[in-house]
Amino acid sequence: MKAELPHDLVRTLLAVVDEGTFDAAAASLHVTPSAVSQRIKALEQRTGRVLLTRSRPVRPTESGQVVVRFARQLARLEGDARDALGMPEGREGTGPSGPSWLPIAVNADSLATWFVPALASLAQDARVHVDLRREDEAHTTALLRAGEVMAAVTSSPHPVAGCSVQRLGAMVYLPVATPQFAARWLDGDPARLLPDAPVVCFDRRDELQDTFARDLTGGREASPRRSYVPSSEGFADAVAAGLGWGLVPRSQAEPRLHSGALVQFLSGRTVDVPLYWQQWRLDSPALAAVATAVAAEAERALR
Repeated sequence: MKAELPHDLVRTLLAVVDEGTFDAAAASLHVTPSAVSQRIKALEQRTGRVLLTRSRPVRPTESGQVVVRFARQLARLEGDARDALGMPEGREGTGPSGPSWLPIAVNADSLATWFVPALASLAQDARVHVDLRREDEAHTTALLRAGEVMAAVTSSPHPVAGCSVQRLGAMVYLPVATPQFAARWLDGDPARLLPDAPVVCFDRRDELQDTFARDLTGGREASPRRSYVPSSEGFADAVAAGLGWGLVPRSQAEPRLHSGALVQFLSGRTVDVPLYWQQWRLDSPALAAVATAVAAEAERALR
């Protein structure tokens, strides 16, 4: 007899992953935590696999990621069918009868500069509700593989299994610092002095400044004297405050360059980070609408 994946069990798994705990999933589904636990156990028995790591928050196992992807696709297709039939949305938070969201991973610099304007054209589209997950562009594909998002802005041109990929353009970064910082730390020969100058990094996974320094010096990384500022706007503010030099998106750097608050200490030198749009291969009008809007804004805003 062919094994099946009952939709109520699949939706429960998705609720647990999205909410992070069995109790929170139970509240969102308006059932008891015991009912949620029983449904997950039944689904694991049907698949013959452990689907969840019982941590805080709960995380899907590799097998669980497969079911989560299926659950999101199912929810998206059901939402599109309801839209096409003109069926009203249920109460928010009631699962399949409520509004459906498009979970999308986007890097912090895109989110702070061009990505939100891309969504402005969709503001009147009742089909589109986005759930943006901020993640470094080098790591957003991991969220696609895990089934946590349906689309992502990423630096990888290699499509995740089951996804399509489209080049968006390149995010341009300028090496900048305050005039006072440049005079103290980089005066004379910035390329030679850069590895000793304090630097601002986004977080401990941010390799942009180190890669730039290695390319410039033939192998030396940026200074260990570094400040971590995990916010796109805060990063630019930290550089403008003189905490260190940094690679700032052109759209954020240019107003400060024009005002004299920052200087580009290596004239004409930029770093281009290519960006791609990856999304699940799913015939969804809502997902297609977002992809079209993102591509149009990227054409205007990116190199």
